[in-house]
Amino acid sequence: MKLSMFPLLVVVVSLAIPAGAAERQMMQSRVPADKLAEARALTSPLPSSPEIVEQGKALYNGKGACFNCHGKDGDGNGPVAAQLNPSPRNFQYHGFWIHRTEGEIFWVIKNGSVGTSMVGFGGQLTDEEIWSIIQYERGFADEHGPA
Repeated sequence: MKLSMFPLLVVVVSLAIPAGAAERQMMQSRVPADKLAEARALTSPLPSSPEIVEQGKALYNGKGACFNCHGKDGDGNGPVAAQLNPSPRNFQYHGFWIHRTEGEIFWVIKNGSVGTSMVGFGGQLTDEEIWSIIQYERGFADEHGPA
């Protein structure tokens, strides 16, 4: 009896499509095209330091309340994440950091992201606070090794 591989192929392809779509969503820039060059040119004025990371952690878990969407571990699975479409960014995913400049991330935190639940925090957080949060968030990928 010869079994067809077609049903197996259909299952494999159907499982791969959502994964591919999720990765494309992760790689999609959230900065509007007309602001992208400006955002990519931004660089942090803060030195890399454990003290800045600790400030970022306090803001991420406190005043910024980033953990509500992005999770305590930066995995995109915070307490309200299941209600959001598209899903919050997963900061543990190395591809996210490879394909984003720190200026793009800063721009989105400050201004928000149209078509997502990410609101702008420019009125709530200072530029320095946003840069410190980015230093903390970058550590989520470092802690989890290559993805």
